Amino acid sequence: MPSGAKLQTQFAAGLLDPAAPVPDAVSAWNGAAQSRFAVYRNNVTVGLVESLRKRFPVCERLVGEEFFAAMAREFVRAAPPRSPLLHLYGGALADFIASFPPAASVPYLADVARLEYAYGLAYHAADEAPLKAERIQDFPQERWGDLVFTLHPSVQLVPSRWPIVAIWATNTHDADVEPVDLDIGEDALIARPALDVEVRRMLPGGFAFLDALSRGATLADAAVAASEANDGFDLTTNIIGLMGAGLAIDVRPAAEPRREDG
Repeated sequence: MPSGAKLQTQFAAGLLDPAAPVPDAVSAWNGAAQSRFAVYRNNVTVGLVESLRKRFPVCERLVGEEFFAAMAREFVRAAPPRSPLLHLYGGALADFIASFPPAASVPYLADVARLEYAYGLAYHAADEAPLKAERIQDFPQERWGDLVFTLHPSVQLVPSRWPIVAIWATNTHDADVEPVDLDIGEDALIARPALDVEVRRMLPGGFAFLDALSRGATLADAAVAASEANDGFDLTTNIIGLMGAGLAIDVRPAAEPRREDG
């Protein structure tokens, strides 16, 4: 009898690799351990593929059920779950798609997968009360440049050279897929400040702006980063969007710790 650790390793390897032998400790009363384990292996794979189908419905619609199922099976074997939380599974799918030759004819598929995974993260993120817009008025306007914002836990940012928001929207909300101009890139903002997850196309420079804020940059430094990334960046419009969309939960001068009461 192999040790517990060895048995677990054999069992895990055998679950996803059809060529792997049946684990040493697996037996069947009728001697059909091989076929019974094959059924169990297939059920595990089918279950994981189904979870990916539910997590990435737009990707499936873009390539079709048969192609997606085949691709998902390859992914399951290459990247089995590492967490007991199944809603976290699929984080590596976008990178897998990007290097999966049969998907090369749909070059935006990987970025759409990133958007869909971010949607799931936003959906399961912790609840926090959005910062009230008038809170920023607590600080003199000449000090606004030194302010640091804490973004809502659900905020997810997905940059792309492809129009992933438009692709996601028409494949989610429209019975018939509408034409999309593939020459226009779109950075996606995904957040759940209230009950529903929202997916938005970001304003010029918006990705660099929110990305900098999420890393603890001051408002002034985030504005500089956004202006360098896109000369069409408008600070006032982006601040209005930040506050109006409920994307922040706290604001404070850079030298002060976060207020726990928001």
